[in-house]
Amino acid sequence: MNDILIWALLFIAVAILISAILVLRVIKIYVQQSLHPTYFASAEEKEKYELEQQKLEAKKPEKKTLWNWLLGLRPLSEEKDLVMEHEFDGIAELDNPTPAWFMVLFYGTILFAIGYMVNYHVIGWGKSQEQEYVAELQQAEDERIAMLQKPGAGGANKINENNVEASTDEATIKAGAVLFKNVCTPCHGEHAEGGVGPNLTDEYHLHGGTAKDIFKTIKYGVPDKGMVAWEKQMNGKQIADITSYILSLKGSNPAGAKAPQGQKE
Repeated sequence: MNDILIWALLFIAVAILISAILVLRVIKIYVQQSLHPTYFASAEEKEKYELEQQKLEAKKPEKKTLWNWLLGLRPLSEEKDLVMEHEFDGIAELDNPTPAWFMVLFYGTILFAIGYMVNYHVIGWGKSQEQEYVAELQQAEDERIAMLQKPGAGGANKINENNVEASTDEATIKAGAVLFKNVCTPCHGEHAEGGVGPNLTDEYHLHGGTAKDIFKTIKYGVPDKGMVAWEKQMNGKQIADITSYILSLKGSNPAGAKAPQGQKE
């Protein structure tokens, strides 16, 4: 009876030991799977799963990003659907659409052209180049008149063909020389020797040789002879300075002087 009891206890002890070993093994596997989980029982099963996933991904349509939309890019998976019927020497052509950015730019230029036409040629809100040029000329003329009407220019405008007097002041002669060079040399020459216009350095004159006569000729011009009037471009003081400069050139006899014209005074 004692032997049976001993063997029974020994069997129970071995069973408990085996159970404990199995429990420890289960705990070890659980910990390993928690830290480094594996989803496949074998490498073959894993490979089979990955192949199936690749097939599913290939069937999914690619998402079209904003960048692809702007550039008109199509995924490679759609290339077979874009091939056109004709080909040459084994080279096929894809029926790619025009990029969205180009179409936006194209239609934008059309809208801009329509707006430009309506604004400048229909409604007339905007000014054309010719209208802007005329407006700028008018503005310049208004500014010139305003400048001449300033208090500082009042004295200059009081000089006219009735009260002008020739001056021998060096500063006046020099100022007249500068004005003469800018406005008179094209017709009368650099040294007033004459060109299209008459020689201004001799004793002969077509319209009088006094200070008043020369002032009047410059101010009102001689339209029949092509001499323009300068009364709108220069004030009385400036015309008087040129008059004094011309009178200072009397008898200078510049080289290449034109033959005398008019009457001697």
